Amino acid sequence: MFQIEEELKKLPSHPGVYIMHGEKDEIIYVGKAISLKNRVRQYFQSSRNKGPKIEQMVTHITRFEYIVTDSELEALVLESNLIKENRPKYNTMLKDDKSYPFIKVTLNETYPRVLFSRQMKKDKCRYFGPYTSGGAVNDVIELVRRLFKVRSCSRVFPRDFGRDRPCLYHHMGQCLAPCTGNVPEAEYQANIDRAVRFLSGDFDDVVADLKARMEAASQDMRYEEAIELRDLIESIRRIGERQKITSYGEEDRDVIAAAMDDGEHMEEQDAVVQVFFIRDGRMIGREHFFMRVGRGDKKSQVLLSFMKQYYAGTPFIPHEIILEKEIEEMELLEEWLSARRGQKVHIHVPQKGSKEKLVALARENAAMVLSKDRERIVREEGRTIGAVKEVEGWLGLSGLVRMEAYDISNISGFESVGSMVVYEKGKPKRSDYRKFKIKTVQGPNDYASMEEVLTRRFTHKSQGDFDSFDRLPDLILMDGGRGQVNIALKVLGDLGIDIPVCGMVKDDRHRTRGVYYNNVEIPIDTSSEGFRLVTRIQDEAHRFAIEFHRSLRSKEQTHSILEDIPGIGEARRKALMRHYKSIEALREAGIEELSELPAMNLPAAKAVYAYFHPAQEE
Repeated sequence: MFQIEEELKKLPSHPGVYIMHGEKDEIIYVGKAISLKNRVRQYFQSSRNKGPKIEQMVTHITRFEYIVTDSELEALVLESNLIKENRPKYNTMLKDDKSYPFIKVTLNETYPRVLFSRQMKKDKCRYFGPYTSGGAVNDVIELVRRLFKVRSCSRVFPRDFGRDRPCLYHHMGQCLAPCTGNVPEAEYQANIDRAVRFLSGDFDDVVADLKARMEAASQDMRYEEAIELRDLIESIRRIGERQKITSYGEEDRDVIAAAMDDGEHMEEQDAVVQVFFIRDGRMIGREHFFMRVGRGDKKSQVLLSFMKQYYAGTPFIPHEIILEKEIEEMELLEEWLSARRGQKVHIHVPQKGSKEKLVALARENAAMVLSKDRERIVREEGRTIGAVKEVEGWLGLSGLVRMEAYDISNISGFESVGSMVVYEKGKPKRSDYRKFKIKTVQGPNDYASMEEVLTRRFTHKSQGDFDSFDRLPDLILMDGGRGQVNIALKVLGDLGIDIPVCGMVKDDRHRTRGVYYNNVEIPIDTSSEGFRLVTRIQDEAHRFAIEFHRSLRSKEQTHSILEDIPGIGEARRKALMRHYKSIEALREAGIEELSELPAMNLPAAKAVYAYFHPAQEE
């Protein structure tokens, strides 16, 4: 059991991101802090005026975790990435998807430019950032143009050579004027190379020169110039806070580091391996793994053992794996992982630069988890991996990693739907959840509906790399007893697939009472972690099906109401249903807003508005 008061005492005074979990272990809030210790404790202090929304959120918190960063700036960027990835319920104030600025060097152009950008694209340009201060970015871009005399115009070369006279920036000494056609490309490229080195952090010489000029201006009582130079130095300092949370290349990477106990006298030691997940250049999450290692084992041995076990069980292999230390069999591992991915996989051990700093951050988090969160990890392992071991014991199975559970939802046969939820190593893997709208069954026939769902799932054709259906489960869990289990066994038998199938049986009060396997109902200890895991999986399958069914009912209700409005045909019904997710949202829309939608015009908008506001009809 997660003891909040005890865990609050272990919080570090470092900057970082904290993650709040709800009753079903879902992420309900993500925040950043200059001091994790001070910020997280505030949520649980009764004397604080937190506001009704946060007070409500606190009542749902069952546990929290955190990721330590090197600066508040890194914490802010990581917070944004995690919110976009997980969409926590109580982070509604960040729905605007704020983007952070980059500095972009257009290396894909002849005579490149240095620009302000809100996006990082795969366009052969070089990006620096992201940064939190747009003003500082603009200041540095202006400084780069002054120092290295690179152009800011949008002319296309060589097409536009000599078309116009050089602009004002050339006369101010801030541009070499390649537009004249008289600037050798090699000379201009040398300036661009210097600008790239400057933006990469090699600006000691520039800062030293600016400081000397600032001091000279101050001694000569040219205070306005001195203040301007001081502000430029400050902008460079802020830009110089290199970001590890978002990388320049839009690659998929795993970053792996470990921390180990120092006690060589012990027969066994504790170790924590930390994995940072970087997808499309953004750090979207992390996972830590608790390990027991033998006395005298080196960290390189721990990392090698971890990689073999971890990547044998995970369906996604990234393009690059960044390790803390050199390991044996690295070339063999690369060959094995490349074969699993279907593309070349690279394993690197960086010695310097942003990748090495990212490894150091993972190592720091692993050490903090090991020193302060050991008891919690053991409990968490009991809730997940330990619970899976109990299920294996009940069923006489071994090697359970992936479990899939299915449920059917309908009301009197209306819009029957099926749900598939996936748990790996005792934890929900929501990216692999799937919904099924029943197509071939009419009326409330759960068995026939389940047969359709399972048949579609196990005959599904892959839609591309890493399709979640490509991997078969180690165990199928059905929301019911003998009948549902027999349906699953029939479908698998017809398809020639051999997967164990277990039923999750409920009592008259709709509470899980046991599991049905090999024609026998097995009673289970209701106080065990295995029982709690089965209950969570059953509840999750039911919740996922109900939510899908509710959304379909809402759409059907909207469609039925729109059929009663004069002048609203099929095209307009579709446009309204696509834009408005509920009747309430449609009712609140004004005439002007409605008229701007595709397929709508002013008379149609007035008809819709008048239908929902008859008292205000003109």
